[in-house]
Amino acid sequence: MRPVVHILILAAGASSRMRGADKLVQPIAGVPILRRVAETALATGLPVLVALPPDAMARRTAVSGLEVRVVEVPDAAQGMSRSLVRGIAIISSEAAGDQDGLMVLPADMPGFTTAALDRLVARFQADPDLIWRGGTKDGQVGHPAIFPRSFWPELAKVTGDEGGRSVLRANPDRISVLELPGQMAILDLDTPEDWAAYLGRPI
Repeated sequence: MRPVVHILILAAGASSRMRGADKLVQPIAGVPILRRVAETALATGLPVLVALPPDAMARRTAVSGLEVRVVEVPDAAQGMSRSLVRGIAIISSEAAGDQDGLMVLPADMPGFTTAALDRLVARFQADPDLIWRGGTKDGQVGHPAIFPRSFWPELAKVTGDEGGRSVLRANPDRISVLELPGQMAILDLDTPEDWAAYLGRPI
């Protein structure tokens, strides 16, 4: 059987740079960005988990009705690592295959398409011993990243506000980068200025 890639959407952050707004429920063409990213992930046909803090009711509403599994992150204030640790614990406990992968997918990046995610997954399935990352035509490395199961124990030990950066830094020889269209691998919307620029409107 081909390796299965489990997609973990990181959506437990505090939106601290949005000056009071929640970036993950900001709409793009009338759809909250979190729902947009979740729908893109679900269209791959792969299992999708969404990491959420317990008090983020607007985010829960944004993904209501979707076939996603919510990963509860009560300690989200300790950083992004808690989403990884809790997500891996759930996936690992459900008898994932030895060559399965974990795609870490940020929720604040609107450019991803299902076709691009499918391409990255196909590369991983063809060579599941490598960490596969998205990148740009000009050589910038970004998201998402797919980690083989052999790296999950390392990911389960990360701390603070990181999404696996320490594991990536420690294993440069195990990383392969796939060019994705445009700037989708690096385009994130963290601030009101980012949103204004993306939507083409004044702040």
